[in-house]
Amino acid sequence: MNPTPSPKKFVVGLTGGIGSGKTSIANCFAELGVSLIDADLIAHSLTAPGGIAIPAIRNTFGDAIITPDGAMDRNKMRALAFSDPLHKKRLEAILHPLIRAQAEYEITQATGPYIIYVVPLLVESGNRDVSRILVVDCEEQVQVERVCARNGLTESQVRAIMANQASRHDRCAAADDIIINQGKFSELKAEIFNLHQRYCHLSGVI
Repeated sequence: MNPTPSPKKFVVGLTGGIGSGKTSIANCFAELGVSLIDADLIAHSLTAPGGIAIPAIRNTFGDAIITPDGAMDRNKMRALAFSDPLHKKRLEAILHPLIRAQAEYEITQATGPYIIYVVPLLVESGNRDVSRILVVDCEEQVQVERVCARNGLTESQVRAIMANQASRHDRCAAADDIIINQGKFSELKAEIFNLHQRYCHLSGVI
């Protein structure tokens, strides 16, 4: 998801390619007391049974894209979006304003020293209205192996998803800070803590 809120508070936009380890990094920041907002989690709530995006999705794509319990069928929608970019744009037109509004509300309610806002397609969107961009990076083959193991997808399926995301070069070029998540995650804890201290300083907390 790519919409980003205005940084009324100090907001770090955390992004990275699929399988880069964004969620693990974000959770590590949350353990330090940082407020965490995740665009994908917001999108899931919007498209769950009873989600406020469901009526518009049903009207746009038809009943076939809705599961018996009233949620958006994510597998069918993913296949539809990959088959025709116009379908992807139609879905984004429904979801992105809603995600942005919910994220901005959550920012106003945040009580942490600053906010980590996880936006998978932050660089792709061109809408980088955050205080700072943190990119989680790793080699492409590592991404493929992680996603195949986690989601049960084939390598070709994973690479098709990656082809619709920004390149490593473009993401890193847009970054203010980069975490290389290539090996053992435990080795990153000190780096994350140092970034946390820097962000606390930049946000005026310390």
